[in-house]
Amino acid sequence: MVMPNKVLFQSKFKFKIMIKNKALLGILFFISSISMYSCTNEKDNNSEELKRKTARVVGYLSSDSFSKINSIQFCKLTHLNIAFANPDKDGNLIFNGDIDVVTKYVRSVNPKISISISLAGGVISEEQAANWSSLIDTPQNRPAFIQNILKFVTEHNLDGVDVDLEWNAVTSGYSGFVVELKKELTNSKKLLTAALPNNTRFVNINADALNAFDFINIMAYDSTGPWSPNKAEQHSSFEFAKEGVEFWRKQNVSSDKLTLGVPFYGYNFTYPAVTSSTFGEIVLTGTQFADQDEIGKIYYNGRPTILKKVEYAAHNTGGIMIWELAQDSFDDYSLLDVIHRKYTDLKFRTSSMCGN
Repeated sequence: MVMPNKVLFQSKFKFKIMIKNKALLGILFFISSISMYSCTNEKDNNSEELKRKTARVVGYLSSDSFSKINSIQFCKLTHLNIAFANPDKDGNLIFNGDIDVVTKYVRSVNPKISISISLAGGVISEEQAANWSSLIDTPQNRPAFIQNILKFVTEHNLDGVDVDLEWNAVTSGYSGFVVELKKELTNSKKLLTAALPNNTRFVNINADALNAFDFINIMAYDSTGPWSPNKAEQHSSFEFAKEGVEFWRKQNVSSDKLTLGVPFYGYNFTYPAVTSSTFGEIVLTGTQFADQDEIGKIYYNGRPTILKKVEYAAHNTGGIMIWELAQDSFDDYSLLDVIHRKYTDLKFRTSSMCGN
């Protein structure tokens, strides 16, 4: 009768060990759960950080520059605005140039890029201005005009619309037009952006219109130019850029919706008739000029100033905008490359291409 007691003892002993093992497993599981939770949170935080540290690089390309598309590194852009289209009196968009050939090429280089058609422009004819006024100032004319814009976007496989109506062309119907256009573009999952002056809000832009834009491209240049021949000075200083960002923040536009514009050109005040020069032309006269902002009475943005603006934009806006891509120097002195490298060095994700 000794054996049963021994077996009973062994069973109780094994049972106690099992209990202890289960308790130990429970403790280990609890610790593991905490670790997993911490890791998950850390991963989520990292994801949020990566999500936060992104930036737009928006480039305008004029139809006059289509011949230079093979020289432009589109892999360093997130957005491309093709300029400009304007309506005829019946609201049909007129664009000079083969936009389909360009978009096909650009997407072959950068499949992720978002391409928009930019409407109007800073310089439009009296006839074009009259067409715009007739189409947007009369509410009954807007729906058909907006459908024509959507038709253009759809037919040319575009991702959105950029509105670049300026100064006297920003008429009484501007805000109503923008709000109605936004509704239709949203239904089609398309972007709506705008180019606006550095430190001027036109009286016909109300809060609803301002809020309708997915982002705003600040034209932080042209503080002087051919229209001010006696004002021979820098037209796009760093201080002017800061002033523009601060101005639009005071208009209740969030920092992430602001895109700081930089010029790839300068103005020559040497002669009474002020002319413009591209950055590429300036560098051709001497590579040392790539790191300056002025030569005599020629004023522009060299590489150090562009670097400074990118760093400022990285902390105060959603990105950088360029007018105009074809005016760059397509070599080791490229300003687009300066922008791309600086964002990459600051650990900001832009295009996620070309080493970014």
